[in-house]
Amino acid sequence: MVSFFVCLVLLIVGYFTYGKVVDNTFGPDDRETPAVRINDGVDYVVLPQWKLFLIQLLNIAGLGPIFGAMQGALWGPVVFLWITFGTIFAGGVHDYFSGMMSERENGASVAEITGNYLGNTMKNIMRVFSVVLLIMVGTVFAVGPAGLIVTLFKNAGVSGIFATTLFWLIIILIYYFIATFISIDAVIGKIYPVFGVCLLVMAVGVAFGIVTNPNYVIPEIWDHLYNMHPSGTPIWSFMFITVACGAISGFHSTQSPLMARCMKSEKQGHFVFYGAMVCEGVIALIWAAAGCSIYEVTGGLNTGLSEILADGQSAAIYDVCIKTMGGVGVVLAMLGVIACPITSGDTAFRSARLTLADWLKIDQNSWVNRLKLCIPVLGVGAVLGIGNALGAIDYTVIWRYFSWTNQTLAMIVLWAASMYLFRNKKNYWITAVPATFMTAVSITYFCMAPECLGAFGIGATVAYPAGIIAAILFLGLFLRATKKPAPAANK
Repeated sequence: MVSFFVCLVLLIVGYFTYGKVVDNTFGPDDRETPAVRINDGVDYVVLPQWKLFLIQLLNIAGLGPIFGAMQGALWGPVVFLWITFGTIFAGGVHDYFSGMMSERENGASVAEITGNYLGNTMKNIMRVFSVVLLIMVGTVFAVGPAGLIVTLFKNAGVSGIFATTLFWLIIILIYYFIATFISIDAVIGKIYPVFGVCLLVMAVGVAFGIVTNPNYVIPEIWDHLYNMHPSGTPIWSFMFITVACGAISGFHSTQSPLMARCMKSEKQGHFVFYGAMVCEGVIALIWAAAGCSIYEVTGGLNTGLSEILADGQSAAIYDVCIKTMGGVGVVLAMLGVIACPITSGDTAFRSARLTLADWLKIDQNSWVNRLKLCIPVLGVGAVLGIGNALGAIDYTVIWRYFSWTNQTLAMIVLWAASMYLFRNKKNYWITAVPATFMTAVSITYFCMAPECLGAFGIGATVAYPAGIIAAILFLGLFLRATKKPAPAANK
């Protein structure tokens, strides 16, 4: 349990120390923000700082730091290290720069920002990448909550249409359409702060339930500094892909522009972007600790955890809430674990609309123009979600492709941030180092994973060197670019 609390303290201290270093490196000032300058009443709306923080937290959280962290616990308490140091030196940096770079460019989507620093080819790649990722996220965060609602109703003895995934999926998709279409402060600005508090209360409740129950012992990192995965899945780089949102996630860069369009001052960035990521890291750490302590660990195998995870994320989260908080856990599971992924799903589809709007240069002040983009974006999500509910599409396949796409996007955004810092004659190593690391993670996984090149029998012997070589190559190309005269900076 000591190592858990050490990691918790490191996350909090990291916000006030390294987070401040990141903030000072960027250099926020008193310039007029897009929310003040444009203020269209739809996407550009000034919101108070506390709302910005809670909305950003819900935008980036969802099921990621909960279910992803529990999956990461299969590797044992070594996952605490990735959550802690990944959040401080990679995730927080990634979220901060994706938000602040967007703010400096009128709230532009991540694809447009990336293109400005990595070229038009990368801009077009990122446009497609972002839209596909956002629709997958929206679909994942519609199917998951629908499944949990069904689990709760069935456990309560309810049957009929209210105990079917398809019914609740349709209800969630209708809400997604409304939240994607109307002004950001009409629904999101009002209900997100409430659910943000629920997410935090649920995490505190789980932590309290673990710490106070003598039957739950959080294992120490130094006693289990080895791979405990029951299937022998290697830590590198599968754990770094699986535990995405709790350490670093490219999805966050697609969400940050939403709040970049609503900030009254640039000086809010440290709290809103870096702070929300640290808070998510804390949530992930708590749920990873739950996975490591509540379930049976025998002979190095997380047998009990792997069994509950096999029943799906809805069953796993419900089980933890019941075991740590009893009846209160059921209520929090309903309010937190249902609402939180839904509140990431709606903003995922909203971000997809804005990304397409930036790409196709379609003004979003007109409700007709918003409708033109909402219908196809939600239509694709509905096909994927309903296909899964009917058994035609495997949800786990969607999640696996999302995981790799997610971390690859994070890698690209960090390289774009490095070029931004170079052009502005600032310390680019704070982004170049995590960019290099994530390049190795992404390429290694792509070579080994069964849904990627691993399907052709490529193993660690090839994948590990390939990841290292790719990381060195990308870093070399970046350093070579820094030797050339920097183009005019977008300050």
